[in-house]
Amino acid sequence: MQRELVTVKDAVFAYQTQRVLNGANLSICKGDYLGLIGPNGSSKSTLLKLMLGVLKLQGGSITLFDAPVDQFCDWGKIGYVAQNANQVNQAFPATVEEIVKIGLYPNLGWLKRTTDAHRKRVAEVLDIVEMSHLKHRLIGNLSGGQRQKVFIARALVSSPEIIFLDEPTVGIDAASQIKFYDLLDKLNAHMGVTIVMVSHDIGIVSEKVTKIACMENGRVYMHDACCALPVATFIEQFYGDKMHLMKHHHHTVQLERG
Repeated sequence: MQRELVTVKDAVFAYQTQRVLNGANLSICKGDYLGLIGPNGSSKSTLLKLMLGVLKLQGGSITLFDAPVDQFCDWGKIGYVAQNANQVNQAFPATVEEIVKIGLYPNLGWLKRTTDAHRKRVAEVLDIVEMSHLKHRLIGNLSGGQRQKVFIARALVSSPEIIFLDEPTVGIDAASQIKFYDLLDKLNAHMGVTIVMVSHDIGIVSEKVTKIACMENGRVYMHDACCALPVATFIEQFYGDKMHLMKHHHHTVQLERG
């Protein structure tokens, strides 16, 4: 049986008087490649922020590596790529290498000094994402796809067991998206990194992930991609006439309210 890295039980959360999570349940196991999907406004990002401890749970429980989220402290085990992370001011005065080093922070001592081992790790992850040749380039001078690779490297540099990505392909052209998903495949299948990806874009997601979690009315409904029912069929049956599957020229499919 696979080890559970993240467990969400009966999670409740509201913004002021508007409840957006109503008893949500979710389990993420080691080695999973999980797609967390739903239309805009279905609280995907809210659930992600609760799992990361950015927002405070108002009911239920969330555990990370068997520890309550509000007591968890080993953040080097977790990588995170925020929504719109790649939208950087062109004048931002930091190089690719410097951005990646920021991800070392959870692993540094109280003096926050990098060692030769840390610098070697930075070089390793830049090689993994094929950005070594641009390590001295300013982050603002890269394309959207290149910047996203840098932020993946920043998430990887602490050697996490699990990486959370919030709408990671927003603002990236179709060709760069394909390369980006190939990189995620490599991280999951060949390096054993557990991946949780929030998205309302299900075209590639439904082909890549091993598990899908659909959000609706403040709850989460799981589907294992190993089941006989294809993921895309499950999504259509689950959302029914409440949703439209909209196909675009680059074969991306998005969920939008009908």
